[in-house]
Amino acid sequence: MSRANKSIVVEQLFNVSVNDVWAAITKVEEMKKWFFDNIPAFEPVVGFYTSFPVHSGKRTFTHLWKIVEVIPNERISYDWRYEEYEGQGLVTFEIMEQRNQTLLRLTNQGLESFPNDIPEFARASCQGGWEYFIQQNLKAYLEKK
Repeated sequence: MSRANKSIVVEQLFNVSVNDVWAAITKVEEMKKWFFDNIPAFEPVVGFYTSFPVHSGKRTFTHLWKIVEVIPNERISYDWRYEEYEGQGLVTFEIMEQRNQTLLRLTNQGLESFPNDIPEFARASCQGGWEYFIQQNLKAYLEKK
């Protein structure tokens, strides 16, 4: 399957409030419990920048995040890059209330801009990674709250 112009979209319903989901995706102490445990700092403020390494086998992926959009309790978007590799992605978390539940929709755009010879940038790997973070880790984290 071609990776060109095909966003990855992962959705999950949670039995918690919009405020709880927003806190889980924007407060560094909560993000460390379900996302990356080595995020050094995070603020849901346009222009905020952070970086941290993630190791995968023999490769290092130093995440470079810059916040480009924030609508509190509705949406946050990151410019998502890696120090070691060409490419630029945009990751957006959108939150919507739905009948006493909260829907989180994650959209990852720009996968086609990353090297296609790196297994971690394969569409299936990225899709699986987001499903793991959102549908497993975040879901389990929020269910415990």
